[in-house]
Amino acid sequence: MLPLLQDELVRKRKWTTDEELLDYYSIGQCTPGVIAINVSTFIGYKQKGIIGGCVSTLGMITPSLLIIMLIAAVLAKYMYNQYLSYAFAGIRIAVTALIADTLLGLWKKGIKDNWAIFIFLISTGLLLWLNLSAVWIVAISSIAGIGIYKFGKKSEKNK
Repeated sequence: MLPLLQDELVRKRKWTTDEELLDYYSIGQCTPGVIAINVSTFIGYKQKGIIGGCVSTLGMITPSLLIIMLIAAVLAKYMYNQYLSYAFAGIRIAVTALIADTLLGLWKKGIKDNWAIFIFLISTGLLLWLNLSAVWIVAISSIAGIGIYKFGKKSEKNK
């Protein structure tokens, strides 16, 4: 969903910028629920207030819910079909490629200096080796980024 949101919201409709969308992804990661639904709620709220947030949330949930219900009804009958297993393996590869493309795009937009790389590496280490919750990592990274940004601005003013 993230690549589709980026294509639809930034490129086609121009309702937000890549930087704002990256912020929405970050906030959506910290809030309960699916990131894509949270991001669509933020965009809807930005465009039309509370009603826009509600309508965009329903617009994001409803098609998926209907499709999943239909697939679940049909899939039970064909669950052990070998061709269906092959199709799902192909879908996994396509989804992996979409996620990799999104991550590369986010990297280009979000990692702008050595401090950002440092925070990324530390965050990745905390996530992989200490099994720290992603919510805490986002919170710590945000505080670090704000601190570095403010400290960097103050030191630039003193020069």
